[in-house]
Amino acid sequence: MKIQLTLGASALALGACAYEPTPLPIVTAQQAVTNTAIASPIRYQDPLAGYTYRGPTGPRDWRSVNEEQTEGN
Repeated sequence: MKIQLTLGASALALGACAYEPTPLPIVTAQQAVTNTAIASPIRYQDPLAGYTYRGPTGPRDWRSVNEEQTEGN
């Protein structure tokens, strides 16, 4: 247990002594100004526009369904 604690503490100490990473660039200064006249407006599209209801047709005998779908028919 003492070895694991010592290894963990040494890993934290070595991590604290590591070099300082380069800072991230300032992105807001690099972003282009978007012109709203060029951008097309977003129109609402109904996600259920082409949907047709296909309800159950009712229970059928599985043997007759299998015979209808065989290769011989």
